[in-house]
Amino acid sequence: MNYFEGIDPGLVEWVIIPVLIFLARILDVTLGTLRIVFISKGEKVIAPLLGFLEVLIWLIAMTQVMQNLNNAISYLAWAAGFATGNFLGLRIEQKLALGQVVVRIITAEPADTLIEMLISRGYRLTSVDAQGTRGKVDLLFMIVRRKRLQEVIDIIRNYNPNAFYSVEDVRSVSDAEVPQDEKSSKTSFRKFFPLRKGK
Repeated sequence: MNYFEGIDPGLVEWVIIPVLIFLARILDVTLGTLRIVFISKGEKVIAPLLGFLEVLIWLIAMTQVMQNLNNAISYLAWAAGFATGNFLGLRIEQKLALGQVVVRIITAEPADTLIEMLISRGYRLTSVDAQGTRGKVDLLFMIVRRKRLQEVIDIIRNYNPNAFYSVEDVRSVSDAEVPQDEKSSKTSFRKFFPLRKGK
């Protein structure tokens, strides 16, 4: 079946086909980037579904390239779609802000005010007296959802601007360690695909 019947063949070969390849490549690479993110987060249902769609779209795009091997524009469209798909996938992942992170804070200044402010905002943390190269320091550990990370960083900068902090991704945490308000707002694709327990 010729979907482009009645359209100028030159326009189809040099414009329409490359544009379709470009768009398909953007879509499949974006899905691939998100699939990798969901795999790292332990999402066992959504990751395979994204993988299925990713490969299906990739096959469609590859078929068009193979049918137009004499068209250099198709190669450029393939490469440009790949680059754009990577960019969009990362941007979407940043906007979704999935998962939790560990925030480690090291401060040589008294951390009482900072601790009180974090606790008043509903965060749980662990404080440890530690020894640094320049003397005693306070070491704080927190597990927060990525969606709230910027709020934590703003609090640190406002109440202890000289503190050193680091952030690290976490694949999973015990529910017992997640604050109650974060449990109620926890976003997971598992709620859309509940797993039934065996009887």
